[in-house]
Amino acid sequence: MNTRGRLAVLAGCVLVALAVAWYAGSQHPPSSATPAPGSVRLGPEAGEDVAAYLARLPATLPPDRARAPALVQFAAETTAQDALAAVDGTTLVTAVFRVPLPRVQTALRFVALEPGVPAATALDSARVRAQRAAAAEALQTGRPGAVAAVEAASLDRADCRCVVALVVEGDRAGLGAVAGRAAVRAVEAAPSGTTDGELALAPLLPEQTVRADPPPDDGPVPAAP
Repeated sequence: MNTRGRLAVLAGCVLVALAVAWYAGSQHPPSSATPAPGSVRLGPEAGEDVAAYLARLPATLPPDRARAPALVQFAAETTAQDALAAVDGTTLVTAVFRVPLPRVQTALRFVALEPGVPAATALDSARVRAQRAAAAEALQTGRPGAVAAVEAASLDRADCRCVVALVVEGDRAGLGAVAGRAAVRAVEAAPSGTTDGELALAPLLPEQTVRADPPPDDGPVPAAP
């Protein structure tokens, strides 16, 4: 085959490749830029320096006249009543429960709050659902079951100091006011327009003071109260 023939064959191959690429693109259009579920993280990255994390949070607050979901993280696990007082002026979305035990890892329990009911009622209902989940886990054997039994017994009390964080929705002024309250350690807002399903929550725990590392799990499990 002479040079002219080879060039003709090569040109034909290029045209075929372009046609195949066009067809594939027409059948599979570019994906949407909408964040995937769990793609907007609220909370420190694993191992992140706590001081650095806290320092970057004011910049996450939404602009004026905009609303956004935010993770309100408490300085210590608190009662439902005190948690509600700390986030007054915002709309509750999700509760995060955790029973604190010295040197024992316990579960973070994320419970969506019922819409259309008083906040106190919704938060108490969420605590009951968290208690039922812990009670089911208490049927396990060994250390996991023993830990869950203690959690279930604690969550069974309405005055349990078990609320470690709340997801709320608010504007810049409301979230800024929450951030300034004594019980609140940190408020991190997601971008305006973020939906609940797009959030991935990893609250800063009260005992994480230097780095966001897993807490120790080498202590004895206390008897259920």
